[in-house]
Amino acid sequence: MVTGASSGIGAATARRLAAEGYDVVAAARRKDRLDALAAECDVRPVVLDVTDEASVQALAGSLETCHVLVNNAGGAFGLEPVETADEDAWRQMWETNVLGMMRVTRALLPKLEASGDGVIVTVTSTAGHGVYEGGAGYTAAKHAETAVSETLRLELCGRPVRVVEVAPGMVATEEFSLNRLGGDQARADAVYAGVPGPLSADDVADCIAWAATRPWNVNVDLLVVRPRAQAAQYKIHRETTS
Repeated sequence: MVTGASSGIGAATARRLAAEGYDVVAAARRKDRLDALAAECDVRPVVLDVTDEASVQALAGSLETCHVLVNNAGGAFGLEPVETADEDAWRQMWETNVLGMMRVTRALLPKLEASGDGVIVTVTSTAGHGVYEGGAGYTAAKHAETAVSETLRLELCGRPVRVVEVAPGMVATEEFSLNRLGGDQARADAVYAGVPGPLSADDVADCIAWAATRPWNVNVDLLVVRPRAQAAQYKIHRETTS
């Protein structure tokens, strides 16, 4: 089960897990994107809104079993400082990133445990392990996801469910920065300008699949993955052209 599977990391993860032999449920809000994904690889497309409890419960009820859950649905909206914060944007980030993760995990946990070796992979961000100006809303949401993952691992200790956090750094996907910057393509492109080899969605999907396919006794608590050009949130190598 992969949430946020209509594009970017979610779509790449659905493709990769299908290639690994999983029966993949690819869930997201945009049915047309899901149908296109299902046409290119063997996944089951299901419309899901993680901010809607009824939608989450309907999906959970439609599944007989669940061995792997990838909590990927989320996003960043805006770069305003706290002084001029957009409350609606903050609420949207909290609803999708944090409460969405909670709703889906809560709904599928009985099936994950019943599988005998359930795996919950939550895609957070290096923003969940550091802060930067203009990022308070997003970093707060991602720090919360990290805290939920760590707490869940404690709560499930002794039960047959592994809890994994994958925290990517700079990933160049078609929509992340564009959504964050209100559709401004030029500003979105500038985020990755001059960066040699930012991560791709496939790079992150590779990490997710690796963590999910470890033996039953191996738990990858936290996997931080950045491109070589990014040494830290603030330290990014950019090449210039004359």
